[in-house]
Amino acid sequence: MSKQKKQRFEGIVYSTANDFDYVDAEGMEAEETLPIARQKLKVLLDRKARKGKVVTIVQGFVGTETDLNDLAKKLKQKCGVGGAAKDGEILIQGDFKQKIFDLLKAEGYAVKLVGG
Repeated sequence: MSKQKKQRFEGIVYSTANDFDYVDAEGMEAEETLPIARQKLKVLLDRKARKGKVVTIVQGFVGTETDLNDLAKKLKQKCGVGGAAKDGEILIQGDFKQKIFDLLKAEGYAVKLVGG
């Protein structure tokens, strides 16, 4: 068996541009986390593609994945439910829209309720 060599430029087949500069995912720097007071978060409920189950979503977080996961963990603990943090959003299982709004407001975040 031969060892497979990792391709140097993943996803790039060929480029004719003279000024082409390849930047791999490892070379990209993580986005800085904004201070709490400058974060503009939106809290909303969603049922789509979840078989009728209600999920509370927190959108608009600007920062690193680590900080997003820390905030998600804190919210999940305060609500006593499960959830996830992915694609820049925090998903909390259940209808905790008002409770999460109050928790984030108390932490100092600029929070807005979205939807009825």
